[in-house]
Amino acid sequence: MGEHWFRYGSERIPYKVCFTPNRKRHVTINVHPSGLVHVDAPDGTPDSDIRTAVTKRARWISTKRTAVLDQQKVRRVRQYRSGEGLLYLGRQYKLLVRADGNGSALAKMRGGNIEVVAPLGDGEAVRARLLAWYRERARQHFERRMIALAGQLNWVSERPPFSLRNMRSQWGNCTVSGAIVLNPSLIKAPRECVDYVLLHEMTHLLEHNHSPAFYRVLDRVMPDWRSVKLRLDGMATELLYDFF
Repeated sequence: MGEHWFRYGSERIPYKVCFTPNRKRHVTINVHPSGLVHVDAPDGTPDSDIRTAVTKRARWISTKRTAVLDQQKVRRVRQYRSGEGLLYLGRQYKLLVRADGNGSALAKMRGGNIEVVAPLGDGEAVRARLLAWYRERARQHFERRMIALAGQLNWVSERPPFSLRNMRSQWGNCTVSGAIVLNPSLIKAPRECVDYVLLHEMTHLLEHNHSPAFYRVLDRVMPDWRSVKLRLDGMATELLYDFF
């Protein structure tokens, strides 16, 4: 999936190109809820054809992207009070806040709730503890799944090193040295979406770009990755911006 950009008026708009094997339709363009612009094209489509398609729809892309970014600005602001919904591995939980004046802040999952004990019910303390809880859960789950998935990949002999980083528009990336960086917000997504991102990044250990060869490998290790990716893209705004 190559990264490109174009100008529309004073805007510099980035977009990503995904070359899809056996795709017979023409170039299609989508603006996802996160504001990311994705261009899907059949294998072998010349860059000039893709740029022409993007240029022809520049006004629509700009208008649509502005609309979704404006929606992000007016999204519901969390109060960090009991009853608010929380996502974890694609399942909905309820926040349960218990006040405690002893200065400590704890979080744990109990049944259908994520329970937070915070000093005097302080909203900022609840937020901080939730972030820490999600981050630790993400580290543990990502490590387990990377070990399991790496065992299915003949080019990976052991779990690659990884770290967590809060990112506004990426679920993960793979450095040239082979280290993987993952967004802890991904832990809120369904399990198959997490596996898709992990497999995507570990495929970069073999193919260090978004060439057709990269997608052929990804097709082999996760044949339904496109539908999983679409599901994840549809949740992007909710997952990437919550708690920030």
